[in-house]
Amino acid sequence: MNTSFSHANGVGAGTKIDTATEKAEPVVVDAGLQSLDHYKRALPKWRYYLRQQALPLVRWETPYLAWLQATLRFPALDSYFAITANLGTHTFFMIGLPILFWCGYASFGKGIVHILASGVFFTGFVKDFFSLPRPLSPPLHRITMSGSAALEYGFPSTHSANAVSVAVYALLCLRSPDSTYEPSTRATLEGLAYFYAISIVFGRLYCGMHGFLDVIVGSVMGAVISLVEFYYGPSLELFLSNGWTSLCGLLLLIILLIRVHPEPADDCPCFDDSVAFAGVMMGLEIGTWRFGRSSWVDIPFDLNALGWPVVILRIVFGVLIIFAWREVAKPSLLKGLPHLFRLIEFWGLNLPRRFFMPASEYKNIPLRLRVDNVMPNVSDLPGLITAVRHPGRGRSVSIGPQSAADAYETLAYRERRRRESVSVGPGADPSLRNKASIPEIRTPDNDYDSRPPPARSSGISSTQHNRLSDFEKLMGEGTVVVSPVEITAGEEGAEPEVYIGSQDELGHKEVFSKLVKPRVRYDVEVVTKLVVYAGIGWLAVEVVPVLYEFIPGLGAGHLRVA
Repeated sequence: MNTSFSHANGVGAGTKIDTATEKAEPVVVDAGLQSLDHYKRALPKWRYYLRQQALPLVRWETPYLAWLQATLRFPALDSYFAITANLGTHTFFMIGLPILFWCGYASFGKGIVHILASGVFFTGFVKDFFSLPRPLSPPLHRITMSGSAALEYGFPSTHSANAVSVAVYALLCLRSPDSTYEPSTRATLEGLAYFYAISIVFGRLYCGMHGFLDVIVGSVMGAVISLVEFYYGPSLELFLSNGWTSLCGLLLLIILLIRVHPEPADDCPCFDDSVAFAGVMMGLEIGTWRFGRSSWVDIPFDLNALGWPVVILRIVFGVLIIFAWREVAKPSLLKGLPHLFRLIEFWGLNLPRRFFMPASEYKNIPLRLRVDNVMPNVSDLPGLITAVRHPGRGRSVSIGPQSAADAYETLAYRERRRRESVSVGPGADPSLRNKASIPEIRTPDNDYDSRPPPARSSGISSTQHNRLSDFEKLMGEGTVVVSPVEITAGEEGAEPEVYIGSQDELGHKEVFSKLVKPRVRYDVEVVTKLVVYAGIGWLAVEVVPVLYEFIPGLGAGHLRVA
């Protein structure tokens, strides 16, 4: 009887699936051919052609990534890179960026918002355009604390773009003639910027979430975006100062970019993140344009004069205002917008988008629906605090397809390998690549295929498996893994368990049955995100600073120079 353990995102840990008792169904088209044809059907011909040109690079680098990961794997590094990856996420920046505006760094904060919003939007644009998968797992182990990261495409890396863009922009500001920092302080900050960028970028490779191509292109995009913002940002400010028509022109350009965002071949959340940060950008520009023309613009910030207790209270108050806005605005929009969308659809003016259900096909939307992964709900805060106190609880180590893109790539690779094996005859190495393309890092051992796989693995491969050829043979296998473990009191140091299942190759139905089924996505979510996050940007740069002046003890108006 063939059994395999279920995927972490599928059936519960340790559950066994009896594949022998499943009812056989007639197969019309070979599963591998279905996976090969999926992107040909889902993408325009020219986009499919470009994807097929880039796909061999993803497959070529996978064994090298697996060898690198297996060579360096260590429990402490697993935890470190899984935790520090949060410093490159949208959530981290969305919560942290408003603080810059409340603590006297409005100009620097606006620059950071520009580069992050541009980085998230354009990396998401490229991800959906190419629809390229992440490097295959197996042989890679994916180490993450995010349940949604693996659902996105891999090329390019948004984490790398975020980290490099922030580091480059910070370095440019530190080295500019306007910098007032002491040489020792500047050197320390520059060192932190370099360390931050390198740690995040290398961590994406170590955690098996991205390949070399992903992080290189993502890093280049981040650096270019920062250079453009640093040298041409002042020109944009001068343009916006011309009047409200310039502001409206910029807002229309952002909306146009959202509209032309490519539709992905699979249900990928990249578009959601792009819309959220586009909304922040719109709210930021509206808020700074209005605030710059108000009587509050000359209120200074002085940490020494206000004192740390007041500054902390200002930050807490501002964060509460933003969370309150989100908790009120999101359910209100999800409840009211469907009626408007049905009317728009009735008049034939709707602009449908793939994977989003039109308003005419549903009646109500669950009010507690989690419509994005950018900012946590209030109900998520206890879990975030727990994850910080006990990082092992939130970290998972997964092997096997986690998204539709993973599953299709697994099946496509397997089918192509099968074809090559048949074409060259029995006994041939079923590798996709020619041996000439792999350095001969191997021992004179020819009985690998006859050896059964280990029943369990701690996540660090044994010496005999640390060869590129062996990692290449694991690509497209049907192994399934469960993780993380539940940690109880007194076991905070426990490591996630990794169970290697049978090597029987899973078919199309079995592979997809182990994925998390994507939730229903509603057409009103796009406008909801845009309005909610535009409101967050507006509140952060205009409303909250003004509200400070109406709350006794939090205002800084008395620090004005007469």
